[in-house]
Amino acid sequence: MQAAVRFRQHGNPHARLITWLGCYEAGTPGTAVADNTTIELGPENDAQSDAALLILPESGGHCRINEDGYLDGAPELVAEVAASSASYDLHDKRDLYRTSGVQEYIVWMTLEQRLLWYRLVDGEFVELAADSGGIIRSKAFPGLALERQALLTGNMQRVLDVLKAEMATAPHSDFCRQLSDHREDSAGA
Repeated sequence: MQAAVRFRQHGNPHARLITWLGCYEAGTPGTAVADNTTIELGPENDAQSDAALLILPESGGHCRINEDGYLDGAPELVAEVAASSASYDLHDKRDLYRTSGVQEYIVWMTLEQRLLWYRLVDGEFVELAADSGGIIRSKAFPGLALERQALLTGNMQRVLDVLKAEMATAPHSDFCRQLSDHREDSAGA
């Protein structure tokens, strides 16, 4: 029997993250979203993230899908929904992801209604700040933007509107072209 998961504290927030990341994947060929997938981060270090966004290996990503079907190596972005696990997600798991080279780490603490988005800089996680409009932008995935308050309050239409607008920018188009060029170069090699 699986562990009990509460709707408001985990199930619905998890679905919101997957929806947001899935919409990004749909408009960004060469990326993929993973939901509750085992990530092998070393001989003694496996993790199961609530969500991950990765650049596919053929598009230049560092994470591979091994022969057993698990992710092998650090995805570029990992997200966790933390209610009762907030301490674990903000310490042990965060340290594991940091030392394994995950580029960005999102922790949504549902009981506190807080969302933290970290970026790996010189081996340490540094929190990404929102702009004056409350929007946080990924550094690893151009075009991936989030209005934190809209996500926290369940205003998914606003979350997706912000994402759509950001995906219509030149940096996202350039990123898609880079991913495509890498796939073509890999296929020709």
